[in-house]
Amino acid sequence: MKKKIKPLIVVCIVFPLLLVVISNYIIEKQTEKLTFFSTTEIKKNKVGLVLGTSKLLNNGSINLYFKYRIDATLKLYKSKKIDFILISGDNGNKTYDEPTDFKEELISKGIPEEKIFLDYAGFRTLDSIVRAKKIFGQENITIISQQFHNQRAIYLAKHHNINAIGFNAKDVSASSGFKVRAREYLARTKVFIDILLGVKPKFLGKQVEIK
Repeated sequence: MKKKIKPLIVVCIVFPLLLVVISNYIIEKQTEKLTFFSTTEIKKNKVGLVLGTSKLLNNGSINLYFKYRIDATLKLYKSKKIDFILISGDNGNKTYDEPTDFKEELISKGIPEEKIFLDYAGFRTLDSIVRAKKIFGQENITIISQQFHNQRAIYLAKHHNINAIGFNAKDVSASSGFKVRAREYLARTKVFIDILLGVKPKFLGKQVEIK
């Protein structure tokens, strides 16, 4: 009996780890030349898609992922590498509204309100990417987030026939962002599961023209 259990344990441990490693390798390999840190190197697209995150941490301090995505969006817009900003995030209840938090912050820093569009149903990166095309009509887009997130989003975009590049916001230190980076490995693995199962966004809806 013990002889049968050992191979089963090996399979249960080794196979998931192998899947994580392969998933991460494929995503990084296929997106390695599609993310940029410099506005001088990145091409212009009509719309920049900002991937949402919470403004504040549980302890009430500013979420640096939020702050750095704001900084990156401002830099890209002021360099005239995007004309409009589409903010996609979670608005799951009345007290939690990622898109509006981003919008208010960008307006306070000088971005005209009419240049900003909100997607309140970006519950997952998959939803944000697919809805950018299906709802907001974008087939060429610049994704704005940290590099590791941009890579996953671009891979998803390619699968859905969207020409996407990424503008990389400053990353958070390894100690502060450890949990996020650990979850990212699993999220990248889930990308392939979602593709295999044909997972679709939670909501679609009426089309919105960005102009």
